[in-house]
Parts: sequence; structure tokens; C-alpha cells
Amino acid sequence: MPSVGRSSGCWATRRWWRRPPHTEGAGRFCHGRYNGRPGQLAEAADPRPMYDSILDALRRGAPAEALAAARALVSERPDDARARELMAQAQRMAGDTDGALSSLDGAIALQPDEASLHFQRAAILLARRDIDGATSALGRTLELDPNRYQAYIVQAELAIGRGDLDEAERLEKMAARLGEGDPGLSAVRGMIALRRGDRDRALSILSTAAERNPDDPQLLNALAFAYIARDHLAFAEQTLLRLCDLVPGNTPARRLLADVVLRQGRPGDASAHIEQVLAAGPGSTEHLRFAGGVDMQTGQIPRATMRLKEVLARTPDDRTTLDLLMRCWELQDDRDDARATLDAALVASPRNAALWDARVGVDGHDARAALDVVERWSAAMPDSPAPVQARVRVALAAGDAAAAEAAARELADRLPGDARAQTQYLDILSARDPQASVAHLRTLEAAAGDDDNRRLQVQGWRALAHDQAGEAADAAKVWLDTHAAWAQRLMPLPLWSAPDAARAPLAGVDADAARLVFMAGLPGAGHEQVGRLLDGVVSAFRADRLGTNPPRDALQNVHTVGRLVRGETSAAEVHAEWRAQLPARRIQGALIDWLLWWDNAYLDLTRAHLPHAELLMIVRDPRDMLLNWLAFGSPVPFRMGTPEEGAAWLAQGLEHIVVLAEQELQPLLLLRTDEAGNDPRVLSTSLSQLLGVELPVPPPHLFNDQYRFPAGHWRRYTGVLGAAFAALTPVAVRLGYSET
Repeated sequence: MPSVGRSSGCWATRRWWRRPPHTEGAGRFCHGRYNGRPGQLAEAADPRPMYDSILDALRRGAPAEALAAARALVSERPDDARARELMAQAQRMAGDTDGALSSLDGAIALQPDEASLHFQRAAILLARRDIDGATSALGRTLELDPNRYQAYIVQAELAIGRGDLDEAERLEKMAARLGEGDPGLSAVRGMIALRRGDRDRALSILSTAAERNPDDPQLLNALAFAYIARDHLAFAEQTLLRLCDLVPGNTPARRLLADVVLRQGRPGDASAHIEQVLAAGPGSTEHLRFAGGVDMQTGQIPRATMRLKEVLARTPDDRTTLDLLMRCWELQDDRDDARATLDAALVASPRNAALWDARVGVDGHDARAALDVVERWSAAMPDSPAPVQARVRVALAAGDAAAAEAAARELADRLPGDARAQTQYLDILSARDPQASVAHLRTLEAAAGDDDNRRLQVQGWRALAHDQAGEAADAAKVWLDTHAAWAQRLMPLPLWSAPDAARAPLAGVDADAARLVFMAGLPGAGHEQVGRLLDGVVSAFRADRLGTNPPRDALQNVHTVGRLVRGETSAAEVHAEWRAQLPARRIQGALIDWLLWWDNAYLDLTRAHLPHAELLMIVRDPRDMLLNWLAFGSPVPFRMGTPEEGAAWLAQGLEHIVVLAEQELQPLLLLRTDEAGNDPRVLSTSLSQLLGVELPVPPPHLFNDQYRFPAGHWRRYTGVLGAAFAALTPVAVRLGYSET
């Protein structure tokens, strides 16, 4: 489903621009003294009665009557800026924004120094989503009238919209000098706090202001976003319902309301709201896409298909819509409609690879028909490797190994630097003749020349080819050489504390504390696969410690354990540093914090200050861990040294997990990845049960680029790595694995 953010639009504009401004007769134009040109006397006839008749029609909501009177007045008084201003208001009320803008431009030409005209021009431009033009008009407004409060507010809202929070704060301070206590000012302050990640402060500002101004649409709109940010969806729903009651034509609010109720598991209510949005006017592409997705959830598959087909016709590059449509056709078993729709789309977009890929999939059950589509695809996109990739898939599905190998070889030749194309060909070739795969890779390695990165990549593939050929010694040699070549660029192994040292007493658990899980694994355990299952799926999960902008706290520092042991820092200081980083990490409430590694010295931190924290430790047979570390590296780029050195370090680290399990020093969640292998669905099921959370079913290819050896693969390498495995056997047995 589309995200909440996608439906937000220009949140800031919904209060100021919902009706034509300045419909009272006020200002220098109301007295009939000037006709728009300074110093020029007006005609003798007093225009005020005509102004009043137009204003009266505007107040009564009669745009046609107002427009007729305004046109007559402009015809009679072409140099009257006020007349053109009123005609612009009538045109805008009638829905003619182009005409309104033209009339306002005429008024500005006659009276270029009138701030209110520029402000009204900004309103029209903003309604047309011309943000740059509106910003320029607002700037001109403030040049002419530095005390125009609303112009500061709208400029601040625009600054928030483009992410310039410093400028928004500057404008908010300027507005505060003129309108402290105004609900619009509170809305701006709350949204600035929300965009800076201070959700609690944003909610406090907006809820307090809404208590004083319960019927202010702008405040209610901002408050709804604050509730959504805190995941208080029921409160957000009530706020949006109130906003929709106050402003029935507020389509963006109604669309957001549909999303909020859908996130609460009520697709029927979401359908009712999105139908109101669609009934209000021509459905936007985004609204139709959302409605189609909701229809699928409510079982209205034919209606979903109709709407999604319209979206696809408008935006043939929209992969989300295409995926939803494919599911609709599958549910209805309607291959004929799928073929007709996709063929029509391909006539309009013949070089759209996603459409071709979907079209091949429609005939995937019939190899001959699918190959015919692939040939059409190749003719339409002769320079693209995508149809060649499709030919590989079709051949593999049909069991035609020779055709699959030929197509894979063609793809690898066309994409010599593409790892996926190369490994696919190697997999197919190795299944037929592992030695041929090794020979092919030696050729690629020689062709790499002075390209060190390319040569190391090919060497990694060659090691796997040796492994598949049963040549353990050759595979191990390549891996050891690779580790040696990279040694100086890798992180030295951190020192371990004593795993069973005396720990701080366990503090009392706060029953209201948000759930906290520290997740960690040692090299080769497969915690990178666990991280991929959680990242972007569980909002509480943070993988930032392994990213480009990690938190700057003590848990990120390789020396913290040693400093704790030596008394150079305290658990309280480590806890304070960790907690101080939470706002910058956008953490409010529950958290799964993926640590670089776990040492039981951190128990002094958790037991004394975070007694409710759970420890999610990922393990597998330690000997398989060592082999996978050797072959595939680690998310944290540790320097292994020799296999014996790496094994000794792993054994010490695993002793910490054994102590956690045996002594129950902290709530422990032990996840074994042995049996999951490379199947994300099996691992997801185990993880979901262990955490007690519902995870979506992951795609079967999620770990394609994270292949790891199956359980027990270490036994093939006992002749090469026997001494290292022997160092790991005692801790393996303590963890429940067999000795041999």
C-alpha cells in the first residue's frame, strides 16, 4: 500500500487557501480615489456600489453573478486595479485559475506595490503546485509589507515542505513577532519539531494548541501527522474525521484518513473513505492505485482490475501497479485479459522491460509461447540484456539445460562485469561440469590484468567453483590468499572480557518500558540475513551501526569493553551515551538495536540500567561459522588472521553466549540459523516465532546475494582446517552440536 507520506501533499496550504482571500472591501482600492495609476484622478462615477455588488455575490457563493458584474466593471474601468482583483476572485471561485491569475497580473501591472495582490497571486500559484512561483510572490509580498503575518506563515510552511528547517525556524520567529498565540504559528512550530525527529515535543505543541483551537483545520491537519508519527493511529483517525467534518472538501485529509484506517486493519472503512475521494472529482493516478489495492483486500477483484488497468495506461512504468495487476489476473485466472492489456501497453511503451517481463510471465506455463514473447522482446530491445535473461529463465523452467546454458553464456559475455550474470552462468556450468567452470574462471582471472578488484572478484568465484568440484584445498587457498591481501584494510579483532565475571545486580523492571532488543552475531553466524529480514519491515529495527552514519556512542567503540574492565568508564556512562543518541536515530519507543558484537561486559549496562532488555543472539555450528567467515567475510569487517587465530577468537566470543544461556543473566533469545540454510522463508518463520512478531512472507530470492554454505559443510574441509575446527569443537558441543 502507498505510504502515509505519499498522501500528505502540501499540508501547509489547507488553512489559508481553502477560500478566496480578501473578500471584504478594504484598503486603498475601496474608496474610489484612485483608479490604479498614482496621481491620476478617477472617473466621476463612484465604483463602490459595483464593488459591493461583486463582494455580495462572492459572499453568497454565486461566482457566475460575481463574474458577470466584475467583467462589466472591468470593461467600464479597464484601469481599475480593484476591479481586476475582484474579477480574479470571482474567476477563482468559478474554478478558472488561469483566468484568475491573468486578472491578478493585470491588477499588479496597474498597482505593482500593493502587497495584498502579490499575496493573492501566491495563493493561486500554490493551489497550482507552482511552489517556486508562490515562493517568489510571497517574497515580494514581504518586501512590500514586512508586517504581513500570513506571508511569513506560508513561507515557513513551504520551507518545511522542501526540508529547509533552519529557514522555517527563521520565518517562524519573524511571524511570532506579529502573531504569537495564533494557531497557524503553533502548527508551524509543531511540524518543525516533527521534521526534526522530536515527536514528543511536536505532539505537545500541537495537542496543546488544538485544545485552545479545537476547530482550526490547519492545527488538526498537523496534529494528525504528529499522531501518525507516534503510531497513535486511533487518535490520528479521530483527528482526521474532525477535520473532514469541518472541511468536507478536504480531499487530501480524506485520502490520509483512508490510509490510517487501512493501517489499522480495516480495509472496508478504508474503501468507504477512498470512494468519497474518488467521487469528489477525477481520480488521480495515486488515488486510483490506492483504491485498487484496497479493492483487492476487500475482495473486489474485478473493480480493482479495472482501476489498476487505468493506472497502468497512465503510468506504464509503475512497477507497483503492474505487480498488483498481475496478482488480480492470477486470482481470476484471466490470462486473456492479461495478454490483451499488456500487449496494448507494449504498443505504447515497446521498450518497457517490466511490461515485457510481465508478459513473459503470463505465458510462463507454456515454454513455446513464452519463448515467442521473448523473441518479440528481443526484436523491440535488441541492445538490452533483459530478454536474454528471460530466455535463461524460460529454458530453466522448461528443463532445457542446454538452452539455458547457451543463453546464460551469452548473457555473461554481454555483461562481463555483472556479478549476477556471471554467477548464474557459473551455477549452470558447474552443475554440468565443475572443472569447466574452474577453467572458465581462470580465463576470466587472466583477462582481469591489473584490475585488482576484478581479479579478487573472479578469485572468489573460482574458490566456489573449486568447492563445487570437491577441491577443498584449492578453495581454501584462494580464500586464505584473499584474507591476506585485505588484512591491512580490516578491523583488528577486539579483545574479550572474562565471560563469567561478576556482574551488576539486576535492577527492577519498569512494566511500562518500551520493548528493547539488542541483536548480535559473530562472523559466519548469518546475522546479516536476519538483518535483511528485519530492515525496512520492522520499524523498531536499526541497522545504522553497520551503515555510513552510525551512532556515536560507546557501543560503537571497539575499546569500550577494555575501558569497562579497567574502570576507565562506567556502565552508567555507557548507558547515558547510548540513550543520548536515540533522538538522532529517530527512536521513540521500541527498538531492536543491531550491535557490532556482544561481550558480557555489557551486562553491567543492561542489568543495572536496562533490565528489560532482551538479547537476540544468532548462532550456528561454530565450525560452519568459521568456514563461512573464511569464504564470505562478515558484516563487520574483522581481520581473521590465520584460521587458527580466527577460531580461537570465535571460541572466546561464543563462550559469552554459552554463559548467557547457562546462567540466565539476561533474557536471551537464541536463534540458530543452521537449518534455514539460504531459505528466507524458513528463517523468517523461526525469527517471527522467537520475537513474537508477525513478519511478512519474504520473497524466495531475498538471500540470492547472501549465499552461505549449508549446515555441516565444514566436514568437507577437515583435511585443510582440522586444527582450527578442533579449537572450536569444545564450545560447539556446549552449544549442543555434535563433536564430529
